[in-house]
Amino acid sequence: MPNVLFPLIGLLVGVFVNVLADDLPRRQRPSLPHCHACQRPYPLWQWLGVGRCPHCGARPRWRVPLVVGTTAVLFAILPSLIAHSVDLLVNALYTTVFILIIVTDLEHRLILDVVTIPMTLLAIALSLVVTDNSWQSALLGTAVGLGFFALIYWGAQLIYGAGSVAFGLGDVKLAMAMGAMLGFHRVLFAYVLGILLGGAVSLLVLLLRRNRRLYLPYGQYLAIAAIIMLLWGGQIARWYAGMGQ
Repeated sequence: MPNVLFPLIGLLVGVFVNVLADDLPRRQRPSLPHCHACQRPYPLWQWLGVGRCPHCGARPRWRVPLVVGTTAVLFAILPSLIAHSVDLLVNALYTTVFILIIVTDLEHRLILDVVTIPMTLLAIALSLVVTDNSWQSALLGTAVGLGFFALIYWGAQLIYGAGSVAFGLGDVKLAMAMGAMLGFHRVLFAYVLGILLGGAVSLLVLLLRRNRRLYLPYGQYLAIAAIIMLLWGGQIARWYAGMGQ
């Protein structure tokens, strides 16, 4: 049954993510899906980002159908990778949060406290009921993420100057939330993978563009790595353990 329902749930969740990505950075209360230009509500059939606004004729943002489709695909994959029902629901929630963070970081260069801080606390509480994490691992992951990335943040401030965008406090709080959601046993892999993804993409952009001052949000790579570890973390950990034998 989850294999059938989860893609449909993913469509609805993707719609919800798009609404939050529009409203939260503006510090507005989440509302029904609406046009980004005239702010008037969309009819139900247009929630997936298809067609122009019937009120002002504006096209939906390109990311609306992309987020909906990506969320639906990831939700379709989750039941085949996670058998335990509680783990499945919790990891679906975490996946949703990381997709939202990717969107707000890309569009607004914001990783919102209203997302990361409550999710850190919730993830620590949920570690008591899931099978793929423990409260000890969640707390340790939270502490490691907060401590290690705080050091990176302060180091960036010293090297690049106060107010530098090289690495922000939002990234620190994201690393903290990742530690709680993934647990210490998975989050270290996510940090390394996120750093490698960010470095590879940044290098590619620098090679292809003349603008060397281009700003690339870093949190998106951490969030992508976190999704990968949510879906395939167990397999990656077993593969790594097998390399040492």
